[in-house]
Amino acid sequence: MFKVRTYNQISPRGLDRFPRDRYEIASEFSSPDAFILRSHKLHGEPVPESVMAVARAGAGVNNIPVQEYTKQGIVVFNSPGANANAVKELIAAALLLSSRDIFGGMSYVQTLTNIRDAGEMSKLLEKEKKRFAGSELYGKTLGVVGLGAIGSMVANMALGLGMKVVGFDPAISVEAAWRLSSQVEKMENLSTLLGRSDYVTLHVPAVEATRHLINSETLRSMKEGGVLLNFAREEIVDNDALVQALDDGTLGGYTADFPTPELLGRRNVLLMPHIGASTQEAEENCAIMAADQLMDFLENGNIANAVNFPPTSMARSEGHRITISNDNVPKVLGNILAILSESNNNVIDLVNKSRDDIAYNIIDVEEAPSAATVDKIRAVEGVIRVRLL
Repeated sequence: MFKVRTYNQISPRGLDRFPRDRYEIASEFSSPDAFILRSHKLHGEPVPESVMAVARAGAGVNNIPVQEYTKQGIVVFNSPGANANAVKELIAAALLLSSRDIFGGMSYVQTLTNIRDAGEMSKLLEKEKKRFAGSELYGKTLGVVGLGAIGSMVANMALGLGMKVVGFDPAISVEAAWRLSSQVEKMENLSTLLGRSDYVTLHVPAVEATRHLINSETLRSMKEGGVLLNFAREEIVDNDALVQALDDGTLGGYTADFPTPELLGRRNVLLMPHIGASTQEAEENCAIMAADQLMDFLENGNIANAVNFPPTSMARSEGHRITISNDNVPKVLGNILAILSESNNNVIDLVNKSRDDIAYNIIDVEEAPSAATVDKIRAVEGVIRVRLL
């Protein structure tokens, strides 16, 4: 029986994926096998030795100490693309709000409570509506920074609105490239994209390489009057540089899902309360994906959409399965196979994958290895964690 500890409110549709004859689900366990969570911060919290995996029902994992967990052989899953449509639709709204003063106009209307005559109100609005005029999106250029699950959907959506779209992503995957319309013009660098775009939308993860990707230097490359949209992560934009660019007119406007005190009350800033993925459908999709990935790992050792381990999958055979995580250094797998050979455990099938400093192995053998054999494998230099499934 696997024990999964929940944090936050996880969609029941996700939790219902776990068969109750094989899984116990609760918010409190002394020795859980795995965590499933949304935004709960795990930094600084002790993690039981029993934990083998953490599944995030969402895309970002900055609330999880990934590097620390990797060293302990804990696989960290996320749910890329499950909330992509929700974010894409909010970007559509953000583009419209940024191009026309819809918010200003609606707010103005709500101030007219002292007028009781409809004719008088209509006459006043006809006079004042020019204050809220804007421009159309049609024919404007949208720059998309990051062309993954969300970015590619946003790019295709903007084309449907009649916009020209340019994109920049030096690490675009083959899968994302297939999703992307051939009408999206690929830029060689960020500066070129910023200089070409009337609107720029960010869709990159919050990692060290993207921290303050938008800073005083990159903002100088922005097209005059350009508008920046950030529905990715707060850390990607240097707020001090952003305020300066808004003050001096380098940047025409900023629309984001991450309010901070210094940005409140500004005429050219629109802020939302981190609602990018806050739809019922997105929460359900993320929970379902996280649960399915967690079950496949716990039951079969397969890994899909982990942020710290390589994607690794092997169909189950008639034998017994061993999974091993280890430092990505020479001879570890050879030493493991030698131990299995010495103990007369015939290998039926195996797969070995690596990612950066970590390697992961799935090995199927004919007979269940003895406790002594498993202990010998654990003792191999470089081995982090061994599981017998």
